[in-house]
Amino acid sequence: MQKSDFYFELPPELIAQTPLENRERSRLLCMNKNTGALAHHHFYELPDLLREGDCLVLNDSRVLPARLIGRLVKQGDGGSTSPIEVVLLRDVTNETGGTGDGSLSCVWECLTKPGKKTKQGAEIVFGDGELIATVTDITDGGNRLLEFKFEGIFMEVLERLGRMPLPPYIHEELKDAERYQTVYSKEVGSAAAPTAGLHFTNELLEEINAKGIDIRYVTLHVGLGTFRPVKADNIEDHDMHAEYFIISEETAAAINQTKKRGGRVVAVGTTSCRVIESCSDDKGEVHAFSGFTDIFIYPGYTFKCLDSLITNFHLPESTLIMLVSALAGRENTLNAYKEAIDKKYRFFSFGDAMLIT
Repeated sequence: MQKSDFYFELPPELIAQTPLENRERSRLLCMNKNTGALAHHHFYELPDLLREGDCLVLNDSRVLPARLIGRLVKQGDGGSTSPIEVVLLRDVTNETGGTGDGSLSCVWECLTKPGKKTKQGAEIVFGDGELIATVTDITDGGNRLLEFKFEGIFMEVLERLGRMPLPPYIHEELKDAERYQTVYSKEVGSAAAPTAGLHFTNELLEEINAKGIDIRYVTLHVGLGTFRPVKADNIEDHDMHAEYFIISEETAAAINQTKKRGGRVVAVGTTSCRVIESCSDDKGEVHAFSGFTDIFIYPGYTFKCLDSLITNFHLPESTLIMLVSALAGRENTLNAYKEAIDKKYRFFSFGDAMLIT
């Protein structure tokens, strides 16, 4: 299939720049994956749209305040002092022989802007000097390896100095950083939020649980690769990014029990979907696992375990709309997106949601 098969025209004013005041008030477009039939709801109606015996699987990853603004103070070739923006992507301390979490030094793979100024040997200072980084290497993809030196606990320093790394299509400053976190976020490590979960409130989760729906959690740390455009015209030639995930024995067993008793496995977000499908065997049984997945789901893929999906509205020609199209069919998906545009649904991270059953 061609990348252009997943293109649609989106009016810029439909890209949500800020979250709604009440998370659960977002709109919810429901689509039957077999017939393409559509129905309009709100997210607070979700408990009535799920069934007793279903298993709802959510990604509990928490976004790092991974965006740092510092100043370049020492350059290997004698460059001058200048502001530098750094986005943390992946902790590679153990891979590089660093000293580890909670110590005086750790190493991260990072994006730096402007990149041409952050050559090997460059030194960057953040805040009043409580965090100092040195560029130790440059990856094949152009990212930088930065060794950070600090006092105390790195994550606590990051909480004080870091900002939320909002997606490139959001241009307004976020007033409350917690609005780019799910209410159930727990495991710190994502460079972007698993945004399908942003619609949930604790009260809504309690209502869902009271209906006899099993709520389970997986962890997948979202990388900025999720925003990387598909460059290959033939989507099969796309090199999918890898992301670290964990699914426990308890969650795997709960999902398998749901399938055995005839319930539906409902993934909240493409991240949870990718975890479930990465850990399912050819018989549809899910196995506990931790590691990296680079699974690329697009039309033609046969789902092994997943039955339903809750997801936001995605960018044209993205791997995410391709995943949705694999579940619901390309024509059904593009027709649903046309309906959403006609009805002025809000798109992308802070936008409205879909329930595909």
